Amino acid sequence: MVSEEQVWNALGTVMDPEIPFSVVDLGLVYGVEVSPAGAVTVQLTLTTRGCPLVRRISDEAAEAIRRLTGASDVRVEIVWDPPWSIEMATDEVRRRLGRG
Repeated sequence: MVSEEQVWNALGTVMDPEIPFSVVDLGLVYGVEVSPAGAVTVQLTLTTRGCPLVRRISDEAAEAIRRLTGASDVRVEIVWDPPWSIEMATDEVRRRLGRG
């Protein structure tokens, strides 16, 4: 059975191609849900609404979840509400980007 913790750990391996941090550390993951049947749904945002890498990041997230958890039913939803801001990133990310 896939756990929410496993999904979060898998997402922690997915790097933003433009900012050298994981989507988890950047605060881009808004929600993770694992159904009793093992279906995984992730709500993910991006740093900018017009990001040209939306497909790449969502595909990499889904693939990491499949590969590292064994889940076969994975859906990544891109959401824009609330809009992402640097305050959503971890303290370490903000510090390394000179914002904390």
